[in-house]
Amino acid sequence: MLKIHAGALRDLVRSIVAATGSTQEEAEEVAAHLLEANLQGHDSHGIMLLPRYVEHVRQGKLHPNVAPKAIRQEASLALFDGGMGYGQRVGRIAMDWAINAAHAHGHAVMGLRDVHHLGRIGTYGEQAAAAGMISVHFVNGVSGPPAVAPFGGSDGRLSTNPVCITVPAARAGDAPLVLDFATSAIALGKCRVAFNAGRAVPEGSLVDAKGQPTTDPGVLYRDQPRGALLSFGAHKGYGLALVCEVLAGALLGGATAWRPEQRERGIVNSWLAFVLDPGRFGDLDAFRGELAAVIADVKTSPPADPENPVLVAGEKERITRAKRLAEGIPVDATTWGNLVAAARSLGIAEIPEAR
Repeated sequence: MLKIHAGALRDLVRSIVAATGSTQEEAEEVAAHLLEANLQGHDSHGIMLLPRYVEHVRQGKLHPNVAPKAIRQEASLALFDGGMGYGQRVGRIAMDWAINAAHAHGHAVMGLRDVHHLGRIGTYGEQAAAAGMISVHFVNGVSGPPAVAPFGGSDGRLSTNPVCITVPAARAGDAPLVLDFATSAIALGKCRVAFNAGRAVPEGSLVDAKGQPTTDPGVLYRDQPRGALLSFGAHKGYGLALVCEVLAGALLGGATAWRPEQRERGIVNSWLAFVLDPGRFGDLDAFRGELAAVIADVKTSPPADPENPVLVAGEKERITRAKRLAEGIPVDATTWGNLVAAARSLGIAEIPEAR
């Protein structure tokens, strides 16, 4: 496993995005988003994706410098079309609208359809939390044949459809709660990371084409017919994935995984977000105090493993971020080779040193 300094990696990613035709502002936003995913330990949503983005720009499936277009906009409800632009930029603009609407009206409902990959959804939850807002997010995705089997099934019918819920920090200096998870047992990108690195995935994550359990990620990338990811929590994760497909895809008029004609459009996301101002529900100071007390109470539970204290949502990511900022970001050789090849194909000669 190679390690690359975060600053050098961000410079390289920014240069690659800019070379696809993005403005410097957009290139910086996309680079910051991807790098932050790696820093927090979500390598599946980080720089590994960039060569695919470059390919999609060349194929006309991803359009640089696109802003969301309002299809319907009311005081506290809006539906936007993402124009298949960089999700990391389009999504941030759409979330800004939702935050401002929630400030004005106490709540907002925002839908965004037909946008290229949004990346790590926790980013937008963190954006809302930084503005003092609670947020709830449902996302579906279509990209090639679906990879996640329904509960009791054996082939892909859904995507890894993520759910995210965030709550702003209880006190100044505290961190927000950031619950952000794929509804599959592991994210599809984590399977790719494991496949690139020649590692097995955890038991209970995959089945092969015959529906038999396996830990070999090659069943998704090497075998034909291919295997499928399983949902987390058996029927519970499957139920949430199905709800994401309905609320984000079907409700908003976006792409849904059952339609074969949608599968070759690149990475197509749709997203339904609810943003709430906690101050509109009662005594904000009392809420903050109770929030801090609840967090303190669960964290004082005696750990089953003394080496692993009880954490809350988002805390593991903050620990990983500090470690990777200090030590460098680990990148497997395949991912690094793909990134370097993408950079050179765009005429970028200055490549940071990997150690």
